[in-house]
Amino acid sequence: MGFSAKQVQALRRNLNASQIRTRRLGDRELSYIEAWHAIAEANRIFGFDGWNRETIESRCVVGRENRGTYQALYIAKVRITVHSSDREVVREGHGTGDGRGPSLGEAHDMGLKAAETDATKRALATFGKPFGLALYLHGVPAQHRVPPAGDQVKPPPLAIPTVRALERPVSLESRQVSSLVMPKRLRDKEHLLFVGSQPCLVCGRQPADAHHLRFAQPRAMSLKVSDEFTVPLCRIHHRQLHQSGNEAAWWDDLEIDALEIARGLWDQRLKNRSPETELVP
Repeated sequence: MGFSAKQVQALRRNLNASQIRTRRLGDRELSYIEAWHAIAEANRIFGFDGWNRETIESRCVVGRENRGTYQALYIAKVRITVHSSDREVVREGHGTGDGRGPSLGEAHDMGLKAAETDATKRALATFGKPFGLALYLHGVPAQHRVPPAGDQVKPPPLAIPTVRALERPVSLESRQVSSLVMPKRLRDKEHLLFVGSQPCLVCGRQPADAHHLRFAQPRAMSLKVSDEFTVPLCRIHHRQLHQSGNEAAWWDDLEIDALEIARGLWDQRLKNRSPETELVP
């Protein structure tokens, strides 16, 4: 048989909806689970000493430099071996990873790590639903299924002024309406200190900078987005992000839902915030 009855039951259990993440790729929305969750599930189901991962192949297929930023694209093949009661179960997976950084070494390190992580998740997915296989089956939790075209309800368009509208003369009454429509940009110094005290989302270094997610709100001249949209980044990755040129794509490459993490940190601070704290718009 190989796996115990308890392990088989765990492998058949559906994926927890709270662990599903989504990201945009062109005009498509992709669902995925984070690598740390897949590894934690393997430790829980197979045991900390009941499985191992081995990178059996890795190769850099693209390496280049553009205006001081280095890029390295890797492919990797990973083998997962699970030690069951009477035999070993072996699965393999391929993955790709794109690393970018201010130095050649950092770009290669991030590219290789991303490729191995991608290959590991694909290999683990072959064991069952808890490792992401549910995303490819009909058992995806309902709140993450894409409804049929006829069932989709389009939300009302946001009343955000376009560039062309901003170029036209605006009356005093229109300005008052626009001030109600445009999103508020809250300022909370204590929250920035709290975010900075958290470990870097990429490498775990501390202390970190409170980075404002520029794509979280419409751009405004000389104004940062609201302090509620901040995440911790070490100085190295903070600088790398600003040099990337495309912040949303940078986060997508790392498979990190920075906006959701920022909201979680804001909610956490909101629960512990003293009533005397004043949020300055």
